[in-house]
Amino acid sequence: MCIMDYIRPATCTNEVFRSMWAEFEWENKVAITTTITGLKEFLDHIVKSTNMKCLTPYDDSQKGTFLAANLYARSVFGEDALVNVSVEKKEDNAGELAGYIRIRSKTQGIALSLGDRITTVQRGVPQDK
Repeated sequence: MCIMDYIRPATCTNEVFRSMWAEFEWENKVAITTTITGLKEFLDHIVKSTNMKCLTPYDDSQKGTFLAANLYARSVFGEDALVNVSVEKKEDNAGELAGYIRIRSKTQGIALSLGDRITTVQRGVPQDK
């Protein structure tokens, strides 16, 4: 069974997110490796590909070389999945993106499955869109 079959976007307050982040024991850290060069484009791709909700407001008029965002989802079994995306556009590296995506959950299965999903989909946006 694929994690995408049972994970649903959800919402919570920043306070609840931080509390769960501190409480959850399982963490999976995925290094960013992608052909996507836009910060917002990368974030949108991860949100769509993981079926999560972005809790961090983002204004398209914002310019910069760094983006941090929190994502949240809940499984149909009531398990919470938290993701923190920290990505930087490297000016000295042909504009490539670098950073980490950290996944936290109460159970090892969700942290590992989401990590595998992110590793698979982060490389780039499919050309058939």
